[in-house]
Amino acid sequence: MRTAGPLHPKIGAHVRSGGGVQNAIDNAVAMGAETIQIFSGAPYAWKRKKYSEAEVEAYKKRVEETGIEPAFIHGLYLVNLASSDDALLARSLDALVGDMKAATLIEAKGVIFHLGSHKGAGYESCFRQVVEYCQKVIEETVDAWLILENAAGMGGAIGSKFVELGTIIRESGSDRVKVCVDVQHAFAAGHDVKTRAGLDKMLDEFEREVGLDRLVAIHANDSKCPLGGGIDRHANIGDGHIGRDGFENLLLHPALAEVPFLLEVPGIDDHGPDKDNVEILKSLRAGVGVKS
Repeated sequence: MRTAGPLHPKIGAHVRSGGGVQNAIDNAVAMGAETIQIFSGAPYAWKRKKYSEAEVEAYKKRVEETGIEPAFIHGLYLVNLASSDDALLARSLDALVGDMKAATLIEAKGVIFHLGSHKGAGYESCFRQVVEYCQKVIEETVDAWLILENAAGMGGAIGSKFVELGTIIRESGSDRVKVCVDVQHAFAAGHDVKTRAGLDKMLDEFEREVGLDRLVAIHANDSKCPLGGGIDRHANIGDGHIGRDGFENLLLHPALAEVPFLLEVPGIDDHGPDKDNVEILKSLRAGVGVKS
């Protein structure tokens, strides 16, 4: 398990990028984010954004001016590599390849995405197909990471078990396939990240099944769902079952010291991640947050 001395994780959020991808950096500055995640197009539309040269240059200039990095692109929610529908598979492949190319353009680390659901057919029924399509995405792109996100366990979703993610990664045969752990999903899947013992147990399992060198991002979301409840429901930091003490535990764990934390919470005013949630995480990172 990797360790780091005085280092602490960067804290960021999913931010809007409407009107030009460079605006994502300005929105990050406004909330105090140190790292970002964006959509490259509408999250529920197949068409992906094609960044102009001027947008890319403006974005890179703002990154240089602010130091806000790394960046990640979140894949659209329609992607399902476990589907039995050939048309949906083809669209999913095109969308992922499009997002990966967008990531390369703006020098984002890669694309975080949900693998999809087998709709009750079982993991074994679609495992080989998922691996095949991950390989296709890698073959059609250059350098961006293809980042698998763990699932909460609802609706036949692939990847709620680390052994599933690890097997897909090994079979893909590429060091560009990585993992983002959503702590709400992990909690809902039965990992008690609220306690140091529970977090150590989860990280030991992750190291064994996946490898901590593959962990490149954390989705920092509190949970409306109780431990092991299996439902994907995000809450603002401190308002859910994980609580502020749980996030202080996560932020101060040496194995996570170099992993960016990205908020995907509802926000205080239900408009998405905001300055208030960023500030809560920063206070917990400093070890001065109020326990829940």
